[in-house]
Amino acid sequence: MNICRTSVLAGLCVLVGAWAHAQPAIFKEADYKLGEKLINESKCVSCHVSKVGGDGNAMYKPQGRINTAAFLRGMVEQCNTELNLGMFPEDVTSVAAVLNRDHYKFK
Repeated sequence: MNICRTSVLAGLCVLVGAWAHAQPAIFKEADYKLGEKLINESKCVSCHVSKVGGDGNAMYKPQGRINTAAFLRGMVEQCNTELNLGMFPEDVTSVAAVLNRDHYKFK
């Protein structure tokens, strides 16, 4: 039983380590829970729905204009500035990291 538990924990560490390395370096310090909270509070989805219709997901096109993690972060900063959301740089990074995790998957 103890060996099984150790193996499971070791496997989990490998998976978590692989996931962390799969994220771009620009998102290294991102706070994903904060990013999720800010996306909800800033009403990002409703704004995207008003621009592209449907559920707003058409806004996220990894093969489109946004083709790097840095450009994704820049687009979030543009929304922050245009909509006067008042996010700090680390907030913008956290939001971009969540969008990357959920939609873009840049490595």
